[in-house]
Amino acid sequence: MGRPARWMEKLTGHGAMRSPGAPSHRRETMRLFWEQITTGITSEKAAEAVGVSQAVGTRWFRHNGGMPLSILSPVSGRYLSFAEREEIGLLSCRGAGVREIARLIGRSASTVSRELTRNAATRGGRLEYRASVAQWKAELVAKRPKPSKLAINERLHDYVQDRLEGRIRDANGRQVSGPQQAPFIGRNKPHRGDRKWVNGWSPEQISNRLKTDFPDDESMRISHEAIYQALYIQGRGALRRELVSCLRTGRALRVPRARAQAKAWAHVSEDVMISKRPAEAEDRAVPGHWEGDLIIGLNRSAIGTLVERSSRFTMLVHLPREDGYGLMPRMKNGPALAGYGAVTMANALKNT
Repeated sequence: MGRPARWMEKLTGHGAMRSPGAPSHRRETMRLFWEQITTGITSEKAAEAVGVSQAVGTRWFRHNGGMPLSILSPVSGRYLSFAEREEIGLLSCRGAGVREIARLIGRSASTVSRELTRNAATRGGRLEYRASVAQWKAELVAKRPKPSKLAINERLHDYVQDRLEGRIRDANGRQVSGPQQAPFIGRNKPHRGDRKWVNGWSPEQISNRLKTDFPDDESMRISHEAIYQALYIQGRGALRRELVSCLRTGRALRVPRARAQAKAWAHVSEDVMISKRPAEAEDRAVPGHWEGDLIIGLNRSAIGTLVERSSRFTMLVHLPREDGYGLMPRMKNGPALAGYGAVTMANALKNT
C-alpha cells in the first residue's frame, strides 16, 4: 500500500523537494574560498586552504567569472547557522525536547519547532532531522533567484549589446562610430588597432550615457557592475558570452584586484634584499662577501662593479654587447642583448 497523496506537505508544511544528489558544499565554505581569492592567491591554493579539491575551486572561480556573488556574504544572525543545526540534530537524537533545545542554543522555542518540521529529512516516510539536509533545504529556499534586468528589459538589452559591439545608430537608422579611444603608443602590443573594443563602448560609458539619452525613463538605467556580471557570470543569460572580447582588457574572467596588483616577478627577489643581509656581511668582519652594482654610461655602455666588503677591493668588469644587439627590434621580456643581463655578467667574470 502506497503513501497517501500530499503526505510530505502534511508532515513538513511544504511540497516535495528534489534531492540534490551528492551533498553540496556549504555556503560558508564558498565564502571562505572567495575571501582567500581576494588576498591575491590562485584558485588552486584557495581551494586547498578551505579543504576542497583544486578542480572544485577552479570550477567555482570560472562559473562566477572571477566575481564572488552577493549571496556569499556572512549570514545574518537572525538565521540558524550550520553549527546550530548540528547542535539541534545532536540534542534531538538524545531525546531533548523543543524548549530544552531552544534554551541550550539561545533561540526561541518556535524557531526550533519550525526548524525540526520544515527542514527535516523525509526519507522513509517520517521526519528525521539531519543537519546537512536541513542546511541544504534552507539554502535552497533562501536563493530566490531574481532575473537580470537585462533579461527582462529587451530595449535596455539591445541598447547595451549594440554599444558593446560598436553597432550604434542615430535617429535615422544610420550606423555611427563609438567614442574615440586614445591611441596605443607602446611597443609590446602593436596589433591593438584590430581589437573589437576600438569601436565599442565600455560598460562605464554605457551606464553614464543612459542618463543623457533617456533622462525621463527610469527603466533605462543599469550600473556598469551589472553589465560586467551579465558578461562574466554563467547562468545570467542576458548578454552573449563572446562579448567579453569587446571589453578593454578582453579577459574572459575577472582578475581579483589583489592578484592584478601583485608583481609576477621582480628584479630582486625577497631572499636577497639588503635589509636581510646577514650580520657577518653587515659588520664587514668576515672577508669573502661581495657587493655588485651596475654603471651605465655614454651610449648605454655598461660596466659592472664588484666590491669585497671587508678589504674594499674593487673590480671593474667590462660588459660588452651581446650578438644581435641593434640588429633586431627590442621586445618585452626578450634576451638582454645590451650587456645588462646575468648571462653577460657571468661570461665577463669568467674572462676576468
